[in-house]
Amino acid sequence: MFDIVIRGGIVIDGTGAPSRQADIAIKDGRIVAVGVVDETGVEVIDATGMMVTPGFIDPHTHYDAQLLWDPTASPSSVHGVTTIVGGNCGFTLAPLLPGDADYLRKMMSKVEGMPLAALENGTDWSWESFAEYLARLEGNISVNAGFLVGHCAIRRYVMGPAAVGEEASAETIVAMRAELAKSIKAGALGFSFTNSTSHSDGDGEPVASRWATHDELLALCEEVSLHEGTTLEGIVPGCLDRFADDEIELLGKMSAIANRPMNWNVLTVDSREPDRVARQISAYDRSIELGGRVIALTMPVQVPMNMSFLNFCGLWLLPGWQKILGVPLAQRIEILKDPDTRVFLLENSLSQAAGVFRRLADWGDYIIGDTYSTANEGLKGRTVREIAQERSKSSFGTLLDIVIADDLQTILWPQPQDDDAESWRMRAELWQDGRALIGGSDAGAHLDRMCGAPYPTRWLADCIRGRKLVSVEYAVQMMTSQPAKLFGLVDRGELRVGAHGDIVIFDADEIASEQAKLVTDLPGDSSRLSAGSMGVKRVLVNGVTIVENGVANGAVPGTVLKSGIDTYTVTAR
Repeated sequence: MFDIVIRGGIVIDGTGAPSRQADIAIKDGRIVAVGVVDETGVEVIDATGMMVTPGFIDPHTHYDAQLLWDPTASPSSVHGVTTIVGGNCGFTLAPLLPGDADYLRKMMSKVEGMPLAALENGTDWSWESFAEYLARLEGNISVNAGFLVGHCAIRRYVMGPAAVGEEASAETIVAMRAELAKSIKAGALGFSFTNSTSHSDGDGEPVASRWATHDELLALCEEVSLHEGTTLEGIVPGCLDRFADDEIELLGKMSAIANRPMNWNVLTVDSREPDRVARQISAYDRSIELGGRVIALTMPVQVPMNMSFLNFCGLWLLPGWQKILGVPLAQRIEILKDPDTRVFLLENSLSQAAGVFRRLADWGDYIIGDTYSTANEGLKGRTVREIAQERSKSSFGTLLDIVIADDLQTILWPQPQDDDAESWRMRAELWQDGRALIGGSDAGAHLDRMCGAPYPTRWLADCIRGRKLVSVEYAVQMMTSQPAKLFGLVDRGELRVGAHGDIVIFDADEIASEQAKLVTDLPGDSSRLSAGSMGVKRVLVNGVTIVENGVANGAVPGTVLKSGIDTYTVTAR
């Protein structure tokens, strides 16, 4: 008798093959039959009329902290994600110097938008090594989770406070290589780094990884080449707009010296900037010439995202804005009342120097969210343009008047300006390009500002009942076997005999995501944006149900994925 038999479902196996009706049998956490299964199971799941797919793999998350207090990796798991990769962008919680937790918490709060109160109250921060951190998760997570080790953590662990502000000596680089090797031997899936100018620590200084020379980065990548089942991930300033030539060279050389693929986050598509995709994707072509392989992550949906003049968000990255938004609240409010300051902010937001963040400057299209003053009663749900017309004022001036009345607490919802038919045509074309991979949710990060975790159900809904830009079989393939092959995940990403029982069962007529909303469910009474799923009937991890009818049940069958054990080596060449 099998443990589980899933009967009569429409199986999409993750390979891109056409769907077919079939049964699936699971024994001891693995798939043992796909087709006609006559034998019964301890549990029989009737999947008649339902689609049955491999569990979805999210290759770019920041669940490193959240998993310590939320084993379900919510909301990703209720949207069918069964495997996550964390430790991206150079940021990990280990290795951690004794007494350094406060610095790390404040840095993660700043760069990844994790509420400081949640980080302070969600765990005890008593680990030191990467092995000790992973041990906290072993046997205590609902999903499968693998983690890269971040350059910022390694540099800080070896150099202490000098990691910010100083160049590493040759001896120090050797010590960093040794710590990287130790972390990989403990299970780290590889190495991640950042030199993005948007990444500053809690003191406002460039994070540790940004002080590294190219020689330091290349030496660490050379260390990665010595270990089985490893990979690379990184972010440079041009990732969000256009690469500089030296950034393309750096990414390609890092991949080549490691002989491992490098993925980067995130390639945006906008028909108003038609040459951006070609420029960004050229990093792949150059990396091949150098002997590497550099792959872009790109999202298949518009991610719900809000803004605020109170807390750190994308507005701070507009040219010249941080020096104004970074001052104390009372002073900030007074500065924002000044006409000359308003002209300065508006002109800079519309300048060429704003790059990709210029999309945030469509001020009239912002929708007002929650408000906090009597002066703003009745404005929620209305566009700034509509309110400005009533007041006979400019859109930008009206927006500032609104947020000042709320002591800058107003929630603002920018509307995507790249939602046009041509942008979607360009995305569909990109999805067919082997130089890009679906991903970039940032799930677990920027918690009060964005909600990228629901992208699997949102994209499936669009493929089945919406724009139908790609087949559902191909969409599933891009979220299952393709990331599994990039990371070398053993026996995951496909429904076949021998594969792990990571499975999603959903109703094609219902599959979708709820609207994102602010919920207060984090430690320290902190809030975040979250969204439930619709149409997700079952999610199984290693043959155990973790979600039923869109609700996580708290089961913890997930595996901590370790390099060389749960992964095989995928080379760049």
